[in-house]
Amino acid sequence: MADNDSVIAAGRSWAGARMALATVVSTWGSAPRPRGSHLLVHEDGRFEGSVSGGCVEADIMALAADVVAGAPFALRRYGVADAAAWEVGLPCGGEIEVMVQPVDATGFDPALFDAIAQAREAGRVAEVATDLDNGRSSLDPLPDAFVNRYEPPRRLLIVGAVQIAQVLAGLARELGIATVVIDPRGRFLTEERFPGVTLDDRWPDEAVEALRPDGATAVVTLSHDPKIDDPALIAAVRAGAGYVAALGSRKSHAARRERLAAAGLSSEQINRVEGPAGIDIGAIGPAEIALSIAAGMVRALHDPR
Repeated sequence: MADNDSVIAAGRSWAGARMALATVVSTWGSAPRPRGSHLLVHEDGRFEGSVSGGCVEADIMALAADVVAGAPFALRRYGVADAAAWEVGLPCGGEIEVMVQPVDATGFDPALFDAIAQAREAGRVAEVATDLDNGRSSLDPLPDAFVNRYEPPRRLLIVGAVQIAQVLAGLARELGIATVVIDPRGRFLTEERFPGVTLDDRWPDEAVEALRPDGATAVVTLSHDPKIDDPALIAAVRAGAGYVAALGSRKSHAARRERLAAAGLSSEQINRVEGPAGIDIGAIGPAEIALSIAAGMVRALHDPR
């Protein structure tokens, strides 16, 4: 769950306080939040994250307050709301089962927040198993347990500091995807044009290799200059990036495929380069093109090949 980042960060920053952690352990139908989503509740009432997008949060936070006060861990199922009975529920029609456990050695040990963060920062997956009979979580495998998988943070490497890149970087920020814009051309790569974004002025192949893209990383080339784009694409494919895409028409992509083949990539590797980049939404202009690329990136990172 990429959007559990804020919960993990809060768990580390609130260390020493009494807390309760709510987790979606099962979903059926049109559930508002996926399995593995967290809501962390501080003893003073602060909270971070979401298990239902607002539908059942008030009830979960009341239950979490009880757990913080010493009540045992609990499992609760929510379905369609019964408006006549004024019951908490899910108007979307789905069902979820939520576990609420204390953040302590008997439930979700606070040290797990650090372990998860450290694994993800190192580009590794962390898996936490929870025994649903007693609510205790562990990094060690447990039989018949609920296992929450924490993938490495999603990243986006944009090659080519063009106008589309400005919009795409903003969309990635809203999606919680850490972004680096790579371009050796100093006039394009400026903090004024890309405020709050990490900038890298190395040649793209050098930068991509140094940044070590993994399955949770997207690499998108936008410069339209083969001298800049092609080496970056080759480095991204060879590194195993989760999404590799290049801007351009179908005609230009056909020529690009020939160049990549001449550079030594196999047909299978070349087929991993999406071109034209993104989902076909009939995009016109930089903002819509960036939106289509962002959609293609999200689809690929959620459904790795």
